[in-house]
Parts: sequence; C-alpha cells; structure tokens
Amino acid sequence: MPRWSRVLLKVSGEAFAGSATYGIDAGTAAAIASEIASVRAETAVEIAVVVGGGNIWRGEEHAGAGMDRAQADYMGMLATLINALALQDALERLDVPTRVQTAVHMAQIAEPYIRRRAIRHLEKGRVVIFGAGTGNPFFTTDTAAALRAVEVEAEALLKGTHSGTDGIYTDDPRTNPDAVKLDQISYIDLVSGGLRAMDATAATLCMENEMPIVMFDLMSPGNVLSIIEGRPIGTIVV
Repeated sequence: MPRWSRVLLKVSGEAFAGSATYGIDAGTAAAIASEIASVRAETAVEIAVVVGGGNIWRGEEHAGAGMDRAQADYMGMLATLINALALQDALERLDVPTRVQTAVHMAQIAEPYIRRRAIRHLEKGRVVIFGAGTGNPFFTTDTAAALRAVEVEAEALLKGTHSGTDGIYTDDPRTNPDAVKLDQISYIDLVSGGLRAMDATAATLCMENEMPIVMFDLMSPGNVLSIIEGRPIGTIVV
C-alpha cells in the first residue's frame, strides 16, 4: 500500500538543465516525467508538482547585482512557467493527463491557480503543475511548494535534489568528505542547524502544519515510487 494518498513533488529549476548550466534538457525533462508517470502507473497516488526556474533565471542573484528585487522575482516567476509547460509536454507524451495552474494570470497558456479546481483535478487523476511560485516577490519556490502542499491537503512534500546529493547531510558532502547523512531530522533542527537544505520559511510552514518533508535524489530512477511505497530513501523531516 502507498505511504500517502496525495503528495506534492518539488522540482528545482536547475534539475531541468541536466548536465548543462542553462536551459532545458529534453532528456532530463523526460526522465522527470517518467518518474511521475511510473507512480501513476503503479499506484493511485495523486501528484501535484511545483517547479522552480533557476535554470533560466534566478531573481535573487540579479537583485544582488542591482536589479529591483521585486522585478527580478517576477521575471523568475515567468521562468517557472516555461519549465511547467515543458514538464506538461513531457508528461502528455507519456499519456499522463496534466494541468498547469499559475499564480500569475496567463489565460492563453495555463489555468489560474484555484485551490478547489486543483483539488478536483487531483481527484480525477490528473497531475497538477503549479507555476509562478506564490505569485508574490520575495518568496522562493520552496515556500510555494510548502504553501501549495498545505492548500491542496497533500500528505507529504517530496523535495527532489538534482546534484547527486541523496538527502540532508551535516555539511555539504561535495566539499566535506566527513559529512554524515541524516536519515531523519526535526523541523527545528533543519531551521536552526544552518543546513541550508530548504528555505526556512518553507520549513517553518511545513512544521506549523505537520507536513512531512522528504529530501531525496530526484535523478536516481525509481526513487519517487520507492518513497511512496515506504522505502527509506533520502532524509525525512518531521
């Protein structure tokens, strides 16, 4: 039996670039779509997705270079919609019914975010992809993922990594060979420990709503399904 009946998957924008540093790699987008499709094929679990836009635009970096922060963040929201449409196309190539909802009004390409409509799509077996973050500047897509997970009554937030890191460590394992992987960690330790695994606002929102977070390697085939089936993959935050 699946561990949860409805989950929200957070996919970072950088994951879409694959081995490149910019843009969308079609093969990587297809691999991400395949992970989602396999869950739908094997289980009745309902899946929502929040996508980032860092492969195209990072508002915080450009704001640091002198651009108005709100303006830079709105540009980042547009980048997330590009990724959302790319993932929708990849999913529909696998015959997975999909809807894109956006927090910024773009009637020609996506539905507006409406909570009840999103839940209804999920109940009908459609994958719902949320773009444009929260629709507000100064909030990360991690926070958008936490917010949408709570709003659509998901039972867990699955945060996929893309850099080969398979969970939360005591330090960056790419630079510190002595870093130790944590199988489980509390919300408080995640926020106060300076582990930088997730935006503090997002982690706090999950804590306040008792939303479990699973940090795992998204690019390892089969991981999403394995987590939903209850196997000990990645790090769980509770």
